[in-house]
Amino acid sequence: MSEQLHLLQTSLSLTQAAAILDECLAVRQKEGLLPLAVAVLDAGGQLVAFKREDGCGVMRYDIAFGKAWAALGMGMSTRLIRDRLANRPAFQSALASASDGRFIPVPGGVLILNEHKAVIGAVGVSGDASDRDEYCAIHAIQTAGLGCEPASHQPDWRNAGL
Repeated sequence: MSEQLHLLQTSLSLTQAAAILDECLAVRQKEGLLPLAVAVLDAGGQLVAFKREDGCGVMRYDIAFGKAWAALGMGMSTRLIRDRLANRPAFQSALASASDGRFIPVPGGVLILNEHKAVIGAVGVSGDASDRDEYCAIHAIQTAGLGCEPASHQPDWRNAGL
């Protein structure tokens, strides 16, 4: 009797995650932004790929992961979370507590969508101003041939303050 191994279905392949991650860092260099940390999670919130550029602070992994985790946890980009919860600090605190501190509700957490517009993962970026982080994530996801939420970056992303 021979045993057969079965591969598990994944929502986001390592190849896709690596392409997003590498493009995110390439656009950061092209635009002359500060060093970034980039976390790519699958739809189940599991880390698929991560890179941190030289010069990033020690919390950048946690922030990048928390942005991606927040987007997946709420089913929307962290820009939208920030905007919807701006006047609800108690609820933001409750979400941070419920997620063991993995809830970072500022731009830079972007949902990754497949061709059917289903969420297959999220990217979290940290290192520069949040709108600049988000720009890198959106550009990278779209360059990888996938959809994202939000579908476009803030028009004034270059002028975002730290």
